[in-house]
Amino acid sequence: MTTLNPEVVRKVVAEVVREVAARSGTPTTGDGIFPDMDSAIVAADTAWRAYLDCSMKDRARFVRVIRDVALQPEHLEYMARCAVEETGMGNVADKIAKNRAAAELTPGTEDLVTEAWSGDDGLTTIEISPFGVIGAITPTTNPTETIINNAIGMLAAGNAVVFSPHPRATKLSHWLIRTLNRALVAAGAPPNLIVTVSEPSIENTNAMMQHKLVRLLVATGGPGIVKAVLSSGKKAIGAGAGNPPALVDASANIEKAAKDIVDGASFDNNLPCTAEKEVIAVDSITDLLKFEMLRNGAYELRDPAQVARLVDLVVDGRHAVTDWVGKDASVILAALGIEPPPGVRLIIAEVPFDHPFVRVELMMPVLGIVRAKDLDAAMDMAVIAEHGNRHTAIMHSSDVNALTRMAKRIQTTIFVKNGPSYAGIGIGGEGYCTFTIAGPTGEGLTSARSFARRRRCVLVGGLNVR
Repeated sequence: MTTLNPEVVRKVVAEVVREVAARSGTPTTGDGIFPDMDSAIVAADTAWRAYLDCSMKDRARFVRVIRDVALQPEHLEYMARCAVEETGMGNVADKIAKNRAAAELTPGTEDLVTEAWSGDDGLTTIEISPFGVIGAITPTTNPTETIINNAIGMLAAGNAVVFSPHPRATKLSHWLIRTLNRALVAAGAPPNLIVTVSEPSIENTNAMMQHKLVRLLVATGGPGIVKAVLSSGKKAIGAGAGNPPALVDASANIEKAAKDIVDGASFDNNLPCTAEKEVIAVDSITDLLKFEMLRNGAYELRDPAQVARLVDLVVDGRHAVTDWVGKDASVILAALGIEPPPGVRLIIAEVPFDHPFVRVELMMPVLGIVRAKDLDAAMDMAVIAEHGNRHTAIMHSSDVNALTRMAKRIQTTIFVKNGPSYAGIGIGGEGYCTFTIAGPTGEGLTSARSFARRRRCVLVGGLNVR
């Protein structure tokens, strides 16, 4: 009896798939860019069906390819610079750090753990299996980070993915998807495991959400897009907005808290949804906290007239003005007619609790600071300011009981204690990295297992050897 080499079988199947696709008119270049959403999804579905014949070792190898491509120094530099240039947001150094974290710290196939029961009636296992084609909507704030992060997790789980990138990040998203596809095909993967359309748009996103071959939707963005995927009738993972408060207790190490807050709130010009968006400080330490923040790159607006002008510049009702999202603090100060001091990273202003700098998710290096008469009042304010998004909160305190009480009260997906906000996504803190944080739908910090189905396999009357 002749034994077939699994690798030979895989290559033959892949070649047959390519021939069938060629006859049907489906592009097989492996670049993953298609003129319309239907073509992209059909190609991804074809790729996924071929991917089913790949082994777990193959999947792990393909995930390694994605990591290696993203981690090439010239690619890290290009993605960061192009993102700043194309979107007009963020800064190069922090985007390099975010892309590196996505490539290095996103879980792969090791995240897929089998559960098992055995007994008199046999053996039952719970296997983690793919959905098929996943439709993923990515934001302009983290364009490449989200594609790298999602691609690793989704392919590790055995899926193909069609991305709907933000139109303001089209050029860079296309470059990354094309580069990843070419590298995957060169490594032996089916072509078009990662696809998108040549012209991202709302219409194409809607077509993706409605397409019958898309089995799971993953939206990383604001409340509008999360609401849309949850209304699609499909299984959906929604990673929505946040407005993370940073609470500072009188027992905190104020010098460290000040540095951590400036570092976190200025990281990539405050674009991450996890970043500190307002500070609630106990009255007795507020002045010292501000003083230490000024020593670490903050600039305080003390003139009420200047604060009012800044509100007019960057806030439009309940939303931030898009033109100022992710801009450097020095650029914002210059627009106010203020000569920015060297090294300024963050603008701070002490404001009342109902101020827009507290209630509006600005996503720029502008941070409102509110005084609270005591810790209980500070907790009350922080819970209200978070808006029930259940996203992220930060607290600086040496009182374990106070930290515990706050964590229970605010119920956020991420709760960072005594560190900068980005520690919550694995940058300087323990744990894996993700840029899709699903608070609204409850998956939390997503990983490969988030993009997979739980399937029960039952063998009756056998393999129980106890």
